[in-house]
Amino acid sequence: MATASAMLIVRVIPPAHFSSSSFSSSSSSSSFQAYPKASMDNQTPPTNFNAPINIPHSQKWTIPLNYSFLPTSLPADPQISPLNEEMDNKYEYEMKILKHLLSETAKNGSLEVLNMIDGIQRLGIDHCFKEEIEAILKEQYTIMATHHYFDTKCSLHEVALRFRLLRQHGYFIPSDVFESFTAKNGELNKKVFEDIEGLTSVYEACQLCLPGEEKLEIIGEFCGHILRTQIRNLENGMAKHVGDTLTNPFHKSLAKLFIKTHFGFQATNKWIFAFQKLAKLDFNRAQKSYQHEISQLILWWKKTGLSEELKFSRHQPLKWYICSLVCLGDPKFSEERVELTKSISFIYLLDDIYDLYGSIEELRLFTQAIQRWNLEAINSLPHPMKFCYIKLYETTNELSHKFSLKHGWNPIHCLQKSWTSLCEAFLVEAEWFASGHFPSAKEYLENGEVSSGVHVVLEHTFFLLGQGINNKTLQLLDTNPAIVSSTASILRLSDDLGSAKDENQEGYDGSYIDYYMKENPEISVDSAQQRVNHMISDAWKRLNQESLSPNNPFPETFIQASQNMARFVPVLYGYDENQNLPTLEKLMKFVLYESVQI
Repeated sequence: MATASAMLIVRVIPPAHFSSSSFSSSSSSSSFQAYPKASMDNQTPPTNFNAPINIPHSQKWTIPLNYSFLPTSLPADPQISPLNEEMDNKYEYEMKILKHLLSETAKNGSLEVLNMIDGIQRLGIDHCFKEEIEAILKEQYTIMATHHYFDTKCSLHEVALRFRLLRQHGYFIPSDVFESFTAKNGELNKKVFEDIEGLTSVYEACQLCLPGEEKLEIIGEFCGHILRTQIRNLENGMAKHVGDTLTNPFHKSLAKLFIKTHFGFQATNKWIFAFQKLAKLDFNRAQKSYQHEISQLILWWKKTGLSEELKFSRHQPLKWYICSLVCLGDPKFSEERVELTKSISFIYLLDDIYDLYGSIEELRLFTQAIQRWNLEAINSLPHPMKFCYIKLYETTNELSHKFSLKHGWNPIHCLQKSWTSLCEAFLVEAEWFASGHFPSAKEYLENGEVSSGVHVVLEHTFFLLGQGINNKTLQLLDTNPAIVSSTASILRLSDDLGSAKDENQEGYDGSYIDYYMKENPEISVDSAQQRVNHMISDAWKRLNQESLSPNNPFPETFIQASQNMARFVPVLYGYDENQNLPTLEKLMKFVLYESVQI
C-alpha cells in the first residue's frame, strides 16, 4: 500500500485466461503490479463519454492512487465530522437565500422555475432542494394532466424541458406532447429548425425514450442531425452547450463529471451562474467528507490483510470507492458509501480468484463453500482462497448485523444469495474456458449479466439505503428485476464492445460479439458492434421504463443508484488509444482532491 506522499501507477497485465469481465471492468481477468512513479503523465480526457465504445483489449491502463490529500490519522471517533463551522455557516446562509429564490420563482412563472431546476441539477446540488423540487414538479404534472398534457402556447424548449424533468422524476408524460411541433411524417416542422435552444432540449428529452416509442426516437435522431449541421454557425457559448449536449446528454451522464465545467463559465442557463456559489461550497464540503471516508477505507483495507494474502489480485481501494460514490452520490450517505466499497472490493477479489488463481476443482469447492455459507466448508481450500472467504464472510455478516440493529431485520440470507449467484456465474465461465465450450450469444449474455456483479452492488445498495423494504421488493430482487438486469446488460455489452481477439487469450475472447459472430459468420465486426450498440440503447429504454412510477416499487434513491451505475459505464470503460482510462483518472482527481475556489 502506498505511503501518504507516494504516487502509484497500477499496470494491468492480461493473463491467458478466460475474461469474466465483471463490474470490476474489462480488466477483471488481469493481475496488478504497483510501483512508484514520480509524476503522472498528462492525459487528455475523451470528449464523448456516451459514444459507442471501442475497447482495446490489451488491457494496459493506469490509475493514479495519490493519498497525499488524506489526513495522517483518523479522529478517535470515526463519526466526527471533518467539516468546519465557517464552511457550514456559509453553506446554510447561501442555501436559505436560494431556497427563498426558488420558492418565489415557482410562484411567478412556469418556464423560469423549470430552467432553475435544470441549472440546479447540472450543478449537482439537487439534493439540497429535494423537497422543493418534488413539490414543484408534482404541481407541474397536475397542471399538465388537467390540460391533457397539451399547451399550444408553450415553446418547444419549455415542452421538452418539462417532459424531461417530469420523466426523470418518475412521472409518465406521453411522447405525443411534441405532436404540435411535428409534420405528418413524424419529423419536426421546418419552422422550428432555427430554434436551437428548443432542438437541444428535445434531443435531451429523447434520451428518456421508452420501449415502443419509435416516433420519439426518430425525433431525437432528427434533432441530433440538425444540431450537428448548425453547430458551426453558432456563437461560442451556444456552440459549447450544443456540443456538450450531443456528446454527453444529461440523462445518460454523471453530473459530477461536468460540475467543474460550469464554474466560471457563462452558461446559456442563467440560473447556473446564480447557484454557482452554493455549488462550490457544496462541492468542497462534500469533498472533505469523501476524504474522511477514504481514510476509513484505507484503514479497513490495511487491517484486513487482503493485500498481503492475495498478492495476485488487484488492490485499488480508491477506484472501488469511486464506484460506491457513483451509486450513492448524495453527501448524506457517508456510512453507506464506506460499507458499499467494502462489498465492491470483494467483487474484484473474487473475480481474480476465479480468473487467475484457482484450479477448476478448487473453484468448484470454493463455490460450494459460498453456497453453504459455513466456515467449515473451506478446510480443503488453498490458504489465499480460505483467507478471502473468511474476510468476505466476516464483512457480510457484520454489515447484516449493523442493518438488523438499525432496521430490525437481518438481510444475511439475501446477501449470501447474491454472492452465491456471482460465484456460480464466475464458475460457469471458468468451466467454459477449461472445457473449450463455446456458449451461444444468448447463453453468454444471460450468464454475463450476473457475472458483471451489478446485482451484488445494487442488492447491497438496496439494504444499505434501508428504504422500501417489504415482501414485494424482496421478492422482486430475488428474480433479477429489469431495474437491475437492464443496468447489467449495459455494463456487460459495453465491456464486450472491444476487439474480436485478445492476443493473450489464444483467440478466445469470451465476448458477446465473438459468440454472435460465430453463430452468424456472414456478418462483419462493424455489423456486430452496431447490433450491440442497439442492444445497449434498448437496455436504456427498459431502464427508463422501470424508473417510471407506478411501474417500479423501489425507492427513488435505489432507482438513481441503478441509473448512475449505467451512467458510469462509459467512464469505467473509457479507454483511450494508449489503453489508459483518462476519464476515470480525471474524475478521481477532481472529485477527491481538487477543491474549487469560491
